[in-house]
Amino acid sequence: MSRNPGTPRLLRRLNDRSALELLLAEGPLTRAELGERTGLSKVTAGQLLARLEDRGLVEVAGERAGGRGPNAALYGVRPSSAYVAGLEVLPESVTVGVADITGRTVVEVTVNPFDGDPVRTVQAAVERACAVADVSLSRLRAFVIGTRGMVDPRTGDVRFSLDLPTWHVGVLAGLRRSLGASVTIENDVNLVALAEHRYGAAAGVDDFVVMWAGVGQGLGVMLGGRLHRGITGGAGEIGWLPVPGEPLPSDVKHPNSGSFQRLVGTAALQNLAGTYQVPGAGVPDQVRNGGDDYLDELADRLAVGAAAVSVVLDPGLIVLSGDIGRAGGARLAAKVQDAVARICPAPPRVAAGGVPGNPVLRGALVAALEQAREQVFSDTV
Repeated sequence: MSRNPGTPRLLRRLNDRSALELLLAEGPLTRAELGERTGLSKVTAGQLLARLEDRGLVEVAGERAGGRGPNAALYGVRPSSAYVAGLEVLPESVTVGVADITGRTVVEVTVNPFDGDPVRTVQAAVERACAVADVSLSRLRAFVIGTRGMVDPRTGDVRFSLDLPTWHVGVLAGLRRSLGASVTIENDVNLVALAEHRYGAAAGVDDFVVMWAGVGQGLGVMLGGRLHRGITGGAGEIGWLPVPGEPLPSDVKHPNSGSFQRLVGTAALQNLAGTYQVPGAGVPDQVRNGGDDYLDELADRLAVGAAAVSVVLDPGLIVLSGDIGRAGGARLAAKVQDAVARICPAPPRVAAGGVPGNPVLRGALVAALEQAREQVFSDTV
């Protein structure tokens, strides 16, 4: 009877991966606790921990007092075993966060971009973050960059970004030459969806959309726990949605000419605030300061897009985000939910975004950590 010589090695790798993920989720744990949760014997669990400790992936993180006998050592994932970087790129700034493999953010810095040179901009921003965090660039295992615009899921390149015209086909290759192969560019609203799924209003929900209301309009779609990008990366470009009362664009190359963008974009909402005499230095301030009449009409406008999405995708949950969504908070979300229920046969729940801090950056770190853990945790044997 022949045996597959690769089987023991594969089993060790699978056990290692299971143990590391368990330590991240529930750790630190004793050897006995790890054995109980994984179904491994104490001897096998001890050998596993010794192997992972030799690889620099786990460390003793404390002790737990028991009954008789010595205290039991507590093991946890070693935070410094790997790091990742997440970035948000805007026309006026680049924000970088560096996190260790456990997900703890160790530094966040914002720098000014170099005009016309995305690769130099990202390289300098990452180097600055690493210097502040005292982490060498070589220890970063994954980089995820959030940008406005459409990212081609087949190539990973930015197909089009109105606000970032120098981000185009070829930039990804330049970034990988500069930083290594583990560089990914992702649409910013898609990253917000990842962050809301992990930390925010959509935690535990696998079918939902993030409706981004701000300078531009966007939609992050998650179905079955996976992002839906579309064939060309154009899924979620909700600003182009045709809506009643607004003209259709005569040329899609003309910026901000989509019908839904005309209805809820900055210029339209500034005019709406003027009609209701709402004070504020900008649209987000006006949303925070607005009375019920103003917010009711704003909610009616946002509900047009939300209802269109709902009758096609039936997501069950819409998370309002972006400058306008975050400024309106739970009050605006409740009004949008009521407005959608009046015009949609299967109305969704509508909630304000729940991710603290910068949701694009948090989502970029979520994606980078998934990539890095896949690399690190799958290479233990």
